Amino acid sequence: MDRETVGSSEQTRAWLRLRHCRGLPPPVALKLAAELGTAEAVLAATTSRLRELVDNRNISDRILIDCDEEGVQRDIAWAQQSDRNHILTWADGRYPSLLREIPDPPLLLYVRGEPECLESNQIAIVGSRNPTPGGRSLSFRFARNLSRAGFTITSGLAIGIDAAAHEGTLAASGPTIAVMATGPDRVYPARHRNLARDIEATGALVSERPVGAKPTRWSFPGRNRIISGLSIGTLVVEATERSGSLITARTAGDQGREVYAIPGSIHSPLSRGCHTLIRDGAGLVESEDDILGEISLVELPRRHPPVEGGRGDPDNLLLSSMGYDPVAIDTIVQRSGLTADKVCSILLRLEMQGLVEAATGGHYVRVG
Repeated sequence: MDRETVGSSEQTRAWLRLRHCRGLPPPVALKLAAELGTAEAVLAATTSRLRELVDNRNISDRILIDCDEEGVQRDIAWAQQSDRNHILTWADGRYPSLLREIPDPPLLLYVRGEPECLESNQIAIVGSRNPTPGGRSLSFRFARNLSRAGFTITSGLAIGIDAAAHEGTLAASGPTIAVMATGPDRVYPARHRNLARDIEATGALVSERPVGAKPTRWSFPGRNRIISGLSIGTLVVEATERSGSLITARTAGDQGREVYAIPGSIHSPLSRGCHTLIRDGAGLVESEDDILGEISLVELPRRHPPVEGGRGDPDNLLLSSMGYDPVAIDTIVQRSGLTADKVCSILLRLEMQGLVEAATGGHYVRVG
């Protein structure tokens, strides 16, 4: 979707209405949009049709009626405040390719800054909010040097390791992305307002939460899956065994992304989380070369032009659910929400078009 004045874009407004429908989870909204083709079609569908598509008797007549219209208007007003404020729906060509591939992608993204950098090669750096001086120095150094090597550094704007990663990237004059647990109009913690301003100048502040949303205990795990979902790999610098950074790292592993950890003293509680990750298979990192040796700067998966309005038609939905490694039909069914019969039918059509190929063991691989 080309950049439009949000207030005049009925397509964007329809996506925002889905976002603000109480009782309609984003994964369900995405599946409905994929089946019906556009967000507008979902809003216009009958209750019986929606129930048929998602096999969910909890969908009532009130779900699509019970929309927070004031929330929609707040989002639109925010987007119109500045040409640096963007709302990227699933139908927007600027929606990042790697994020489309995760099992539970955001319905839309609120972005302050440069949305194009979301498509860049990213390494996530995360860790403790209470790091040692050495840990903070390592985060700054790795971010600075990986930025100089051509990577965009992504983190969560938290105090400690996250802030040092953003600062290290800025010191290298590189773009950095901060994924926030609040709405796009807020900065948490408040002490990072100046840091957020600097990030926005050359990179991006990103959130899936609407304007005005405050941080909650549940918003941070959701933010973490976006951090790892945007990135080729995630580096954990310092973390306790119960650190939220381990959630980000394990989510990265579940998403099929690389996970790295820096070891430390066996006597330090801030090393135990990293040591646990290494025991579980994360790459042991002692220098930037350990990461650069495994990840080369290659072109990210080619974006397919989105279909007008929805998550895309079922063909695009299936392709975005595959990635570029061999994947079983059952896995495609689980990721896409399509029926097994529909997946098999689409795979046959895409194979004839040269967009997928059959692999061994009943798997398929995306080639286009």
